Amino acid sequence: MSSQNIHLYLTAEHACGYLPGRMATNLVPDPKIQMTLELYSQLLKLGYRRSGDYIYKPHCQDCAECLPCRVPVELFTPKRNQKRCLHTNHDLTTNIVDAHYSDEHFQLYQTYINARHADGQMVNPEPEDFSHFLLGKWSKTRFIEIRKNRRLLAVAVTDNTLAGLSAVYSYFDPDEEKRSLGTYCILQQIQQARTQQLDYLYMGYWIKQSRKMNYKSSFQPLEVFIDNSWEMADSQD
Repeated sequence: MSSQNIHLYLTAEHACGYLPGRMATNLVPDPKIQMTLELYSQLLKLGYRRSGDYIYKPHCQDCAECLPCRVPVELFTPKRNQKRCLHTNHDLTTNIVDAHYSDEHFQLYQTYINARHADGQMVNPEPEDFSHFLLGKWSKTRFIEIRKNRRLLAVAVTDNTLAGLSAVYSYFDPDEEKRSLGTYCILQQIQQARTQQLDYLYMGYWIKQSRKMNYKSSFQPLEVFIDNSWEMADSQD
């Protein structure tokens, strides 16, 4: 089935999770459709994302701040602070494994969520929250594990799609702040996309007014999806 002939629906309004005081709605595919990796790859190129098996794209009446974004990996050049991040973490090792639940992964995820999102709805996650959010029945998802010796420091949850790699989520040890592990996860995903000779790393939504989401503009060049086409974002943003 093509992305051109599926029915789309609007969700009910709900509080925006990124911009205080705003209401949000999502555009979602017909839930009766059997989602596949092939169909999701087409939807990803149209600005959609997944959370577990839930596919969505922000479609708010009075706001258009959520811009789908992606890095053309062959054109990417690390900035000075990103080079410094790579140097700082030269002692770490990476390993790519199939996405799965484990106590080791969940404990790091739980620690990260409770440190970084203590005031949000994700606080105090249970094991099923981990699985429902990060894993998918039809997705081809990998965990890029980042370790210091044997100790797990960070995980970059990454979908392999026909459109490129998609950065689903990253979680890491909040006590290792000097390592800038969030940045390091993205740099590892960009490198992995290059290794697989894929064109893009899809990074979800860039929200200029959100401190939590504006960091994506530091990865240049960055393309954004506006008016049904991809275009280069202003490098000054």
